[in-house]
Parts: sequence; C-alpha cells; structure tokens
Amino acid sequence: MKILFSPSEAKYKDGSDKKFNKKSFIFPELFEQRLEIIEKYQSFINNASNEEIAKLIGTKKQDVIDYYSSDIFARNTKKVIQRYDGVAYDYLKYEDLLEKEKEYIDKNVLIFSNLFGPILAGDTGLPDYKLKQGEKLEGLAVEHFYKEHFSNALDEYLEDEDIIDLRAGFYEKFYKINKPYTTMKFIKDGKVVSHWAKAYRGIILNTISRNNINSIDELMNLEIDNLSVSEIKVQKLKTEIIYNIKA
Repeated sequence: MKILFSPSEAKYKDGSDKKFNKKSFIFPELFEQRLEIIEKYQSFINNASNEEIAKLIGTKKQDVIDYYSSDIFARNTKKVIQRYDGVAYDYLKYEDLLEKEKEYIDKNVLIFSNLFGPILAGDTGLPDYKLKQGEKLEGLAVEHFYKEHFSNALDEYLEDEDIIDLRAGFYEKFYKINKPYTTMKFIKDGKVVSHWAKAYRGIILNTISRNNINSIDELMNLEIDNLSVSEIKVQKLKTEIIYNIKA
C-alpha cells in the first residue's frame, strides 16, 4: 500500500554535507527532468530582484530572502520525511516511531514537493528550499511539468498497490490517480475542517504505520483515536471516507 502526502512550507534547515544527486530520489531515470526544474529555480534566484524572490518564495522577510538566495546545490541535505516541519508532520511524530514503523513510512509514503516533485519519504537527498505553492518558474507551472513527465512512472510504480490519497487539493495537480483509490474528509459539527484536516492526516499516517496497514481492507477495520466513520462515498475510482471528529 502507498500513501500520497503533501509537503509543508516549514522545513528544518539542518542536514548532512552530502549534496543531492541522481541517486538521492525515487525515479533516478527521471533525474534530468527533475534537475531541469531545480536549475530553472536557481537561475531565477541568481538573476531576480529582491522583490521577485520575495514573490517566488512567499515572504517579504529580508533574512529569509537572503537565506534562500543562496545556491540550492550547495545546501546540506536530509531525509525527506525529516526535512518537513508543519502541522501534519507534528502530528505524524516520525521521530517517536519505532524503527520498523519509520521504515514503513520511508518505503510507503510519497510526498509531492513544490520544487522536487514526487519523492519518497525515505529518500535521503533533500535540501532546504522554499517555493510558494502555485508560483511559476519562467512562466512554467511546476505541477504541470511533473504531471507530464512523471505520471507514467507513477502509474507503473502504483500499479499493484492499494492507494490512500492524503494530499491537499493543490497537489492533485501533480498527478492524477488512474486506478481505484481511497481518500478522506474530516467533519466537525457538520462542517468540513481545513486546519484540523492537516493534523488528522498526520494522526492517520502515524496510526497506519504503527499498525502496519497494508491494504484498504485493513484500513477499514482500523480504529483511529477521536474519529468515527460518518459516511463512505464511492464515485468512479474514488472512495471517500468521511470521518466525524468526536470532540
């Protein structure tokens, strides 16, 4: 079973001095396409004004602009799942998991990076980066580029897998799932939640890893703290589990 997941804007800045290369990420045969986007990003950074960089990375804080104006190719790298910080990752609590549970996450979670595209949680070469969601590079929509160049590889990779799609809506633009899959929605007091949806995606990922869930059938029998299944909707390839938040 594979779980599709979103990145987070916040990231840890530490890491090892090993730089990313062709062997750093899943789909090494597509590294040149991945590199094309990263080089466009760095070229823009090298030649852009302060205001243009601020727009690209989504902040006007000068110290942040200065930091991300450096060479991404020279930055330290870190395991993908350990690079990201944010609500979903706080509730995943990766560092608190047992080694076998961490290995489950490393091997089974695909994260869709704004800059690096689809990467495995256990991939080891991710530098700190910042790219505002939806910003274009030289007029190029990054999400459309990755959809065009990586979809066939993703189709093949996911062909024999059950799929849980925990991505936020924007990241569906990177890849359209072409087989049956399961997604989730979270309701509280009759309303769909957004902030807490991030938290519960992390909680669910934590629970799935601790219980070594390997199929949708096993998922359906899984009890998740503070959630109850309110409804299950099936529409074409998508099965949507609607969870009610109890408190």
